[in-house]
Amino acid sequence: MNLRPHIDKFVRRFAEVEALLSSPAAFDNPQRAQELSREYARLKELVTAGHAYLKAVADLADNRALLAAETDSELSALAKEDVARLEIEEQQLALDLQRGLVPRDPADSRNTIIEIRAGAGGQESALFAADLYRMYTRYAEARAWRVEAMDSSPSDLGGFKEIIFGVTGQDVYKRLKYESGVHRVQRVPATEAQGRIHTSTATVAVLPEAQEVDIEIKTDDLDISVCRASGKGGQGVNTTDSAVRIVHKPTGLEVRCADERSQQKNKIKALTVLRSRLLERKIAEENAKYAAQRKSQVGTGDRSEKNRTYNFPQNRVTDHRIELTLYNLMQFIDGDIDGLVEPLMANDLNEKLGALEA
Repeated sequence: MNLRPHIDKFVRRFAEVEALLSSPAAFDNPQRAQELSREYARLKELVTAGHAYLKAVADLADNRALLAAETDSELSALAKEDVARLEIEEQQLALDLQRGLVPRDPADSRNTIIEIRAGAGGQESALFAADLYRMYTRYAEARAWRVEAMDSSPSDLGGFKEIIFGVTGQDVYKRLKYESGVHRVQRVPATEAQGRIHTSTATVAVLPEAQEVDIEIKTDDLDISVCRASGKGGQGVNTTDSAVRIVHKPTGLEVRCADERSQQKNKIKALTVLRSRLLERKIAEENAKYAAQRKSQVGTGDRSEKNRTYNFPQNRVTDHRIELTLYNLMQFIDGDIDGLVEPLMANDLNEKLGALEA
């Protein structure tokens, strides 16, 4: 792909946005100013990458020419080293620029709400849901993201029938949105006395956190009730009416939050989850490739539905969307998931670039 025309386009648009932001009138509309500021930051990165890419291409051509003409073994060795380094640099910069050609998902920079629910498999499914929760929290810790629990429904053996949590940080949704779907596990459960391998599932829904400007929620549309939090509350959380349940009457969506001791904090968290679910529904309705309900993201949780399989006896994890298998399951389940996150992002980019060229 000839990237020079695209780099020139980035440079022109960068100058336009810079001029717009230099005008005091740009800040008369705070939302528009915020959008321009985000575009400015993105274009600045692309322009910098574009200039670096053109320099790498020129340096690579010079070193290849030097390598072809040079007879001195020492200079040839140096040129070979430079060619190898520049080829990697050129490929990475080209990839960064190609990503810039695809319209950016406005949700990519959003904080994220993740909902994990046990699917088929009873107690083993709930234990697997807890494993996935731990996997994502470990991944978040490695990337210096902040994880905040919102609500959970523990199972008898220490798993989760359901757990909802928020993740805050840079590019959270951009990296985690591909985790949505049915996750299937094949292993010998702790509850299995005969040593037989069982297959269970859990569903994962990844929702970009909505802001008030995205979704307007009218007070009259809400049915808000409070109740006593259940489960292991310790000093007070399950002895006061702190849990909050909100039903959005127009859609029937229901959200419950009981993680905080404060009723007001639980209400704020519940509204955040509700707003994000409504935003996801709005996006789904606008985009034909998604169904209108949340089920479009996670399916039914049946064993036959799967985005990914975690096979413990064979130490492998397979993502069925890109047919990629890794044989490092224990590291993967411990939070080292970039081995699939990066290929999923690259696959999505290639599909979008293909659509642009079609």
